[in-house]
Amino acid sequence: MSLLDFLSKLTLLDWIGLAWFLACWMGFELIVDRGWLGSTRLHEETHKLRLEWGRAMVRREARIVDSSLISNLLQSISFYANTSIYIIGALFAALGALDQLIAAASELPFSPRVLSREAAEIKLLILIGVFIVAYFKFTWSLRQFNLLSITLGSAPQKVDESEVEYYAQKFAAVNTCAGNDFNRGLRAYYFGMAVMAWMVSAWIFIVSTLVIVIVLARREFVSPVLKALRRLDGA
Repeated sequence: MSLLDFLSKLTLLDWIGLAWFLACWMGFELIVDRGWLGSTRLHEETHKLRLEWGRAMVRREARIVDSSLISNLLQSISFYANTSIYIIGALFAALGALDQLIAAASELPFSPRVLSREAAEIKLLILIGVFIVAYFKFTWSLRQFNLLSITLGSAPQKVDESEVEYYAQKFAAVNTCAGNDFNRGLRAYYFGMAVMAWMVSAWIFIVSTLVIVIVLARREFVSPVLKALRRLDGA
């Protein structure tokens, strides 16, 4: 079977749903990470806190608290990275039990009466790809938090007031880069849920993608925690 024959197993609605999914995922990342809307984001407020953390860290002689905080962040990210490996392994195992998966999906409401094996394979491979992206984001975030530990250790024990901002900015920049990739990994988990819904119906896939975008946008732009941070910041 040629590649074109293989891809033709997806319906037009499936392709529309996939295009919608990719546009929502990539577009949301551009809007949040690059600030295309120009509105206040949780991303920005968190960076301000990281900068304040950096200023406090530089002025502290004993930085045990800072080391403990970074260690806690590393543990959280390690958990998600390990979980991603387990999910990817389970999804590859599902490829070997595809007939049972198709039978189970076909019995669900709104599911197409006949789901071809080739279409199910494509959808499952795309789902695996989403969690592979999550794994790469989490492991890169993990490495960046390790670099943050090095940045912490490289700061002199006593820093002149004129150099405080330099070390604080460097600390906050590395911290934010690591945190952003952690957020991207979590975002991949959310969008992976939409791909799971694709196994049932392309319409549910499209609606699930929209719901996920709305939930993520609300948390980023109008969540109670953002309002609380802005009040504390005097905004």
